[in-house]
Amino acid sequence: MTAAESISASARFEAAFAACPLVAVLRGIRPDEIEAVGGALIDAGFTILEVPLNSPEPYESITRLSAMAGESLLIGAGTVTKVEEVGRVAAAGGHLIVSPHCDPAVIAASVDADMVCLPGVFTPTEAFAAIHAGAHGLKFFPAEAATPAVIKAMKAVLPRGVPLIAVGGMTPDTMGAWGDAGADGYGLGSNLYRPGTTTQAVAEQAARYVAALKR
Repeated sequence: MTAAESISASARFEAAFAACPLVAVLRGIRPDEIEAVGGALIDAGFTILEVPLNSPEPYESITRLSAMAGESLLIGAGTVTKVEEVGRVAAAGGHLIVSPHCDPAVIAASVDADMVCLPGVFTPTEAFAAIHAGAHGLKFFPAEAATPAVIKAMKAVLPRGVPLIAVGGMTPDTMGAWGDAGADGYGLGSNLYRPGTTTQAVAEQAARYVAALKR
């Protein structure tokens, strides 16, 4: 067992999230570009990176990205919708499972495999179902279909210590309003990376997000 594998899922998530509460969503990335793009994000200060499973050869990208990662980084998959996909992500070296929805079976499989699980929720009912199933944090998605006021209302009733991550439409300029409302972190998709984006462009945009977070 490696040092990275010996760290519990909760401890791994807490450390990575405390270092940088930004989740890079690399939808559409190819294995032949994952190391350059991943390296640029890591250099910018990102500690949590996900490869959505509807990307080309996602498990290969996760394998390559995981090989670059030390115990301070959290690497895994997004758009995980089936229980069997959890095992494949683990076999590829990933430790993170992110879903667009709340499926207690996927959450339970992730917890059983000692992997970090961030299911998608949009209502208090889904949020509490995810928490009761063992989720380590909640992905508020799609944020662009709501307002920061919704997160403020949800934070008033959710248990303290359960991070709520706003995902969907986040830009360096709009993050502040969500943070003021109570968002604990942010998932960054096409505004950070989309197929065809150069590594240099990703690096520049990543720096903008990190600077916005510090503000």
